[in-house]
Amino acid sequence: MKYLKESVRIWLTLVLLIMVRPVMLTAQINAEQVLTIGRNVLSMDDYMLAIQYFNQAIKAKPYLSDPYFFRALAKLNLDDYAGAEADCTTAIENNKFKTEAYKLRGFARQMLGKDSLAVEDYNVGLTYNPIDKNFLFYKAVALTELKKYESADSTFSILLRQYPRYEDGYTARARLRLETKDTVPALDDIEMALSISKAQINPYLMKAEIFWKRQDWPEAASALDAAIRLRPELPDLYVNRAFVRYNSDDFFGAMSDYNYAIELEPDNSAAYFNRGLLRYEVKDLEKAEEDMSRVVKLDPMNVHAYFNRGLIRLEEEKYEDALSDFKFIESRYPRFYPIYYAMAEAERNLGNNRQAASLIRQGEGLVAGYVHDPEKNPLDRPAIAASRSNSVNRGGEVEDESETEVMERFNHLVTISQTSEQNLSYNERIKGRVQDRNVNVEMEPSYALTIVAPAESLRSLSNYFRELDDLNQMRLLNYSLYLTPGLVSSEYGSLMTDLFEISSRLKRVDPSTRRPADNLLLGVVETMLRNYPEALKSLDEAIAVNPQFTVAYMARGYARYANALSEIKMAKEARDAEEVFLDRRLYTSQLQDALADFDKVLALNPKVVYAWFNKGNIYYEAGDYTSAMQAYNEAIRIDPEFGEAYFNRGLAYLNAGNKNQAFADLSKAGELGVIPSYNILKRMK
Repeated sequence: MKYLKESVRIWLTLVLLIMVRPVMLTAQINAEQVLTIGRNVLSMDDYMLAIQYFNQAIKAKPYLSDPYFFRALAKLNLDDYAGAEADCTTAIENNKFKTEAYKLRGFARQMLGKDSLAVEDYNVGLTYNPIDKNFLFYKAVALTELKKYESADSTFSILLRQYPRYEDGYTARARLRLETKDTVPALDDIEMALSISKAQINPYLMKAEIFWKRQDWPEAASALDAAIRLRPELPDLYVNRAFVRYNSDDFFGAMSDYNYAIELEPDNSAAYFNRGLLRYEVKDLEKAEEDMSRVVKLDPMNVHAYFNRGLIRLEEEKYEDALSDFKFIESRYPRFYPIYYAMAEAERNLGNNRQAASLIRQGEGLVAGYVHDPEKNPLDRPAIAASRSNSVNRGGEVEDESETEVMERFNHLVTISQTSEQNLSYNERIKGRVQDRNVNVEMEPSYALTIVAPAESLRSLSNYFRELDDLNQMRLLNYSLYLTPGLVSSEYGSLMTDLFEISSRLKRVDPSTRRPADNLLLGVVETMLRNYPEALKSLDEAIAVNPQFTVAYMARGYARYANALSEIKMAKEARDAEEVFLDRRLYTSQLQDALADFDKVLALNPKVVYAWFNKGNIYYEAGDYTSAMQAYNEAIRIDPEFGEAYFNRGLAYLNAGNKNQAFADLSKAGELGVIPSYNILKRMK
């Protein structure tokens, strides 16, 4: 599908030019005006912000088609194909003559693997315009995916007859012909595509693949050279060229390519694996072992790396370490007979001759049983686990993985992937392909009270609840209190100054006349300083004076929750098992106390959505995903646009094994401005 993804970018640009039309602006902001702003933002590739504008237009006029269509367009750019499909469906329901929506939905469906439904959408579009280039192209690709090769070839013929200079059409038809083993016409199509434009990478990759299979290494290297000139930032291309250079006996060139691939992507396990094999071959054993150890660290289940590291350690006379590697493989593939010969060699060198003889007999027994009755006595064939690669021999064919040569050099043309953006400046953080930015899979944080205003975000939620607003309106304090997701970062020195000022003022007040609001403020600042025990004392005093103090319960619930997380983190580092157990019990008790505080908030004001959200997070932390989902359900019932609740509920569903519901929730969270959603959606696919 890689050529399909690249070609869609051209179409997206055309759509923006076609669909943007002048709108009469009025003094009052209306749906049309917001839609126009959203389209302008979309044209600047700020997809997350554009979605928020389209959300507003949909709220104002849900019967329009355009806001759903353009929101689908933004979601498609974020790889949220399910969300794009749903929005296109609504756009079509609102206006069945909107042909661009059929095109966009068809593409989204193709990316979801729904090729038959995609073809139906393209057929509808072709009834309105039988020679539309994009409809014909996408239909032909979908038919290829469905292995309806004759229909696909016929559609490509119509496309290229109408558009004889359409290079993407020749490239896609070349892929079709490669799938049907029609190599010579495929090469003709590739050369035709390159004669029209030499700026495409896919024709060079297919050309390299053809010559690779023919073992025409100079031609394969030439094609990869051209691909690298176009996309020099892709490490996989260097890994592939290194393999070609190796087969051309250019060891220095191969090593250079592996080194550069690792420089571009320090976690590229395929490059480490292959470089380790190359170093092993030239007997640079110490560095070869380092490379294989790096692969094992990146991919702990890569049995091929364990096997090769074991062989290297045998030659280094590290027999115990080698035996450990071999036993790891034997525990997972007990019928992989070569491992017994390798283990026997290690045992023999350790002086355990009897054990070595037993292992050899075990290996021979497996082989004899297989020869006698292969179906009854199959041999294990461990699958290659190295990143983005397949095991091939010097001739390019996949080897029989039951043989000792299973660890022979491997690699194959890899899928071109978008690289993650690095070193983003602040104002770029929420622009572009946010799904390509790797994020840690962590739930959205609980809401806390702070004296620092929250940063601007894409969310529409106001972080409002009545009692907090009433308290600020009364101006009892020299500070305003805010409700923020997590504790807003603030300079330690500034917070200490605030704490000193508040504490000094309270010391001058008779404890019997001290206002609950003062203790609340003190507890909030102490919480921000992560001094949870002192914060809890201050908040306890505030509640003791005013047992109906909703805001104080909200603050204390968070402080109790944060204190429990802090203590259990320290407990995990404790060595005394009994101490860990006691801390775990205390941790559970503190979480129960935090839940009780949030329950009190809800008893005083059932509409405080953040109390439900925080309860959900507590249940999530405790591993009670069912209760967590119920709490998030309540938060979403009160506020159907609470993006963080959808996000965390999606993670809870994911942990509970309900991938479909998790997918839907994360898509909705992304729509509502929770940026990490799209990266997780991309990984789930």
